[in-house]
This record gives sequence, C-alpha cells and structure tokens, in this order.
Amino acid sequence: MLVDRYLEHVRVEKRLAARTVELYSLDLAKLQDFAEQAGVELEQVQDFHIRRWVAQMHSGGRSGRGIALILSGWRGFYRWLGRDGRVSCNPVQDVHAPKVGKPLPKALSVDDAVQLASFASDRNSPWLEVRDAAIVELLYGGGLRVGELTGLDALASSNARGWVDLPAAEAHVLGKGGKKRTVPVGRKAIEALTRWLALRDQALPVAPEQSAAPLAAGRAQAALFIGRNGTRLTAQSIWQRLRQRSLQAGLATPVHPHMLRHSFASHLLQSSSDLRAVQELLGHVSITTTQVYTRLDFQHLAKAYDAAHPRAKIKATTPK
Repeated sequence: MLVDRYLEHVRVEKRLAARTVELYSLDLAKLQDFAEQAGVELEQVQDFHIRRWVAQMHSGGRSGRGIALILSGWRGFYRWLGRDGRVSCNPVQDVHAPKVGKPLPKALSVDDAVQLASFASDRNSPWLEVRDAAIVELLYGGGLRVGELTGLDALASSNARGWVDLPAAEAHVLGKGGKKRTVPVGRKAIEALTRWLALRDQALPVAPEQSAAPLAAGRAQAALFIGRNGTRLTAQSIWQRLRQRSLQAGLATPVHPHMLRHSFASHLLQSSSDLRAVQELLGHVSITTTQVYTRLDFQHLAKAYDAAHPRAKIKATTPK
C-alpha cells in the first residue's frame, strides 16, 4: 500500500521518531477513510476534497491546531507521491486550517505564587522539601524555562550548560537556540538555593526494604537539582512534583513549570511596565513574543477596576 511505503520512507530514510511515525499513521488512516467515503483513490484526491474534509473535521469539533497538524502530515504524503510521479500536484498545498485565536498564557495570581513557594509539601522528607522549594523559587523568581533549570550545574565549569552564581545573585542559563543569558536571582531564591546546596549531597530517607547506602552518585553528579538516585532531575519529574505541590497547597489549578515563567513575566510587567526588560529576562528574540503579557496585564487591571471603581458597575435603579 502507498501509505505503508510512505511510513517506511519516513521511518527509515528520514529517520523520524517512532511517535511521529505513529501520528503520521493515524492521520493517513483518516485520509484513507475520507477518500473511501468519497469514492476516490488517494492519487485522485483534489483540493476541493481536502477543503471539504477540513470543514467536516472543524464542524466535528477538531481544533484549528489539530487540523493544521493533520494537514501537515497529508501535505508531506502528497509531496512524496509527487516526487514518485504518482500525482501532478499536491492537493493539500494551498489548504490551511481554520484560524483560531491564540490563547493567553496561564499565570498565577501573586498570592497563589507566594502560597506555592511558601508551602511545605513534604514535611516527612526535608531533603525533598528543600529541593522542591528551591525549584519553585528559581522558576518563579528567575522566569527560567524548565529545560534551562534542569541544565543548571551546582558549580561553574568550562563544559557547564548553566550555573547559579550565589554571591553575584545571578543565574547563567543556556536558552533556546543555544543562546546564553544571565538573569538576576532574588533574595528568596538565593536563600532557598543555599539551604538546598547544604543538603544536596545527603542521603535521602529510604523505605525499610531499600538500601540505606549513601547517595554516592549524587556527590559525583554535577547537576544542581538531582533526583532520588543522584542523577540529574528530568523535566518530567519537575512537572510531577510541581503538580503535586500545587494541589497540596490548595491552588485551584495544577501548576506546571511554564506557568511559573508566565507568572514571573506577568507580575514583573505589572510592577515595572518595562516590556523591553521583561523581553531580555525571558530571552525572547522578538518583542512581539513578550507583548502577550501586556494582555495579561490589562486583564489584571480590568479586574481591579471592576472590583474597586465606583463607576465600574452600573447599579440598577427602580424607576420612580
């Protein structure tokens, strides 16, 4: 079958990841279903077919982003058929997914951010609690991406991807595109990191059935944040710990690392109104990427106005 041959092509020749190949398979199975329902072969599909199927997916509740990903898979399939001489033109080339409004990033309120940072989530394990508190303070206090956080080493070195200079109160991180930047680290984050570094190499409390051997791997590991086995903490682990901590702290919404980055930017912009400074601290190449936080800032101001200004809400009066 054509689809099977194409999937073998992207798997072997293009060396795409297994998960990507699996998603392509699902998208092309959908294409085959549409073609069978329309009574046409895959090589006979025209752009009006594709437009009709896009409309069907959209009316069925598929998001614009989801449709765009499906079209991307179909577009690659027909590009391959064209190179093989099986189709004269790509029917997906000029078909686009419905436009959708870009959602605003989710940010915590100042009170919720402080509550998350100050909450003691694991009182039975001081080692874990001190580590997680330092992670929260650094994500929220420095606006770091989770990948930048996991790349930090405990000490500066020639091959370190990033590190925290406690005396200078600065974090040196490696951001997107291999771009390095320096961000200031606040007093609370410095205090939390100092407590963590004092405990970092100590053995964790272990269950009775586990070995109580010292955490030798942790002492040899360069990473600033390590897990139970002494190796560098993964982004997935941080996601899980933050979600658990936020639920235990009583927050209405489970927190993920990027939400703390959004909170950092939003709260800083509310206080300073310096968009360029926020751009530099976040490591955004374009100011337009940072401008989304001005919409969050306006939402905050609008809520404050509605709640406090005597003219914000018109009270109903009974006609005399």
